[in-house]
Order: sequence, then structure tokens, then C-alpha cells
Amino acid sequence: MFGSFWRNRQLIYQMSKREAIGRYKGSVMGLAWSFLNPLLMLVIYTFVFSVVFKARWGIGADESKTDFAIILFVGLIVHGLFAECINRAPSLIISNVNYVKKVVFPLEILPWIVFGSALFHTIISLVVLLLAQLVLNQHVPMTAGLFPLVLLPLILGSMGLAWFLAALGVYLRDVSQITGMFTTVMLFISAVFFPMSALPERYQFWLHFNPLAVIIEQSRGVLVFGQLPNPLMWSVLMGLGLSMAWAGFAWFQKTRKGFADVL
Repeated sequence: MFGSFWRNRQLIYQMSKREAIGRYKGSVMGLAWSFLNPLLMLVIYTFVFSVVFKARWGIGADESKTDFAIILFVGLIVHGLFAECINRAPSLIISNVNYVKKVVFPLEILPWIVFGSALFHTIISLVVLLLAQLVLNQHVPMTAGLFPLVLLPLILGSMGLAWFLAALGVYLRDVSQITGMFTTVMLFISAVFFPMSALPERYQFWLHFNPLAVIIEQSRGVLVFGQLPNPLMWSVLMGLGLSMAWAGFAWFQKTRKGFADVL
């Protein structure tokens, strides 16, 4: 799994770059949309939840709408990276039939290419978040440098799911319909719009079994509140992420022999 990534790293980089830039090819504003899209969604969600529903994070009596927006943005960034990888996975092989039939191509890198494109937009959103913190709060915690480490289990787990869904999508075309619903459900049950502490204790226990919710909470800790991630929780998530990546990759390699026949 890691050997394939290392051997094809240059190809992954070039194709991810083409994927990220090609999304805005022909548009007037070009890559500026990668800044505007997350900002627009942030404004909409902030208005709906903090103005209409009067939602609060409970971080203090002087909590402002900008504080709410920054904390919310962290959840949207993490979920967005996960959702883009999962939503696009089922159609990866189907939309690249030429790579299956006519060219000797390492098909297993296709999920990495999607991840690379998603990571580009995540980095841009992260830059927007950090700039907003500097402008509005005049402070970015030193623990923000640990964000890539917190995100690592999510990356591995997302890749495992992407390999599994990419292979399954060849044989079962309905998968692409299910993943859209799945990522939408995850948006609302992964503590994106509320802190885990806001739930009754009996529900908080169950929410800890949602890896995405735990990673979002840890991401807020390092990016906003200056808290170190829980080493034990991170180790458990890392083990789960590695297991999912290995299982997804093994499934992909096992089933890829039938891709050409089905397509």
C-alpha cells in the first residue's frame, strides 16, 4: 500500500494538481472560487445556526458570532475533506475506463489523486481559518501545528473507504447514491454544528464511537482552543485508520481483476 504510493508519488502529484486546477478551468474567477466557496457556506451556516437557531458553543459569556463561525469552520473543513473523498470514490473506476482497458496504469492511485485535490481545497480553507483568527482574535495557538497529526487517522480511514467504494462501485452502481446520503448524515451526527458536550451524557458516550466526530473535536482543540490531542484516543484512531486503509486496499487489489470484464 505504502510502496505503491511512494513509487507513483510524482504521478499522483501531477494528476492531483491537474485535477484541482481543472475544476475551475474556463471560469472567470478561476481558483478564487476555492476561497469563495467555503466562505459562502460558512456565512450561510453561521447565519442559520447562530442567528436563526441561536446556537452557541458555550465557551464563555462573551462568545460572539465570529467565535461561533471559527469553531464551526473547523468542523466544515474536516468533514469537507472526508466527504469529497467518499462521494467521488464510487465513480472513480467507471469514469476512467481508458485506464482500465487500454493503458498499463496503477489504478490504486486514483483515490490518492482525489484526496490530493481535496487536500488542496482543505489547505486553502485552513489558510482562510488561520487568517480569520489572526484578524478577529489576534491569536493562533501554537498547537495548530499539530493539526496534520490529528488529521492523519482520518486520511488513512478515508483512503480505506475510498478504495473499498471505488471497487464496489464497478460492480454495484447504486453505491454512488448511498454515499451522498451517508456523508450528509455524517455532517449532522459528527458534532460539526454543536460541541459533543452539548449532548446528554447517554448520547455523548455513543458519539465517541464516531471517529469523525472525535477527530473534529480534536481538530478544534488544536486549532482554536490550544489543547493537545489525547494520546490514547489518537492511538486508537490511528490503529483504526491503518486497519481500514489496509482492508480497503486489499479489497481493491483483490477485485480489480474483474474491472475490465465488467466495464
